[in-house]
Amino acid sequence: MKLLTATSETQGTWPGDFCHAIEGELVVLGWSCGCDDGGADGDCGCGRAFTGTNSLRATTTAMVRDLELTVPDVQLAVEAHLLAAGLGPDVLGAEVFADHLEESVHDVVQFAGFWPVGTVVGRRLDHVHLRFAPVT
Repeated sequence: MKLLTATSETQGTWPGDFCHAIEGELVVLGWSCGCDDGGADGDCGCGRAFTGTNSLRATTTAMVRDLELTVPDVQLAVEAHLLAAGLGPDVLGAEVFADHLEESVHDVVQFAGFWPVGTVVGRRLDHVHLRFAPVT
């Protein structure tokens, strides 16, 4: 299944690029804090970053990779990520947690489905955009 994963490819081609995530780990579109309410170029960078599900670290670039995972596998990984980040149902409430989990899984599958494997994408708040398309 095609999924979004952390990558350092194309880093430095956009102002404010950073990659602290682990190359190849599954990423999600995390929440944006108040710093980015006015746009994705806020002080902390959360509005332009993906978050690594294992490392809990951010990157401004993600690559579409074909991984041998199923939707339930992705759901389990994202759920573990949210719990490790301190965003479990005990903190968010059961309904908000369930909604955020469902939305996060949907987004990582949906956005990866738009492009071929090897494509590098970036994020601007709720939008994922093309940064590099592989030659096919």
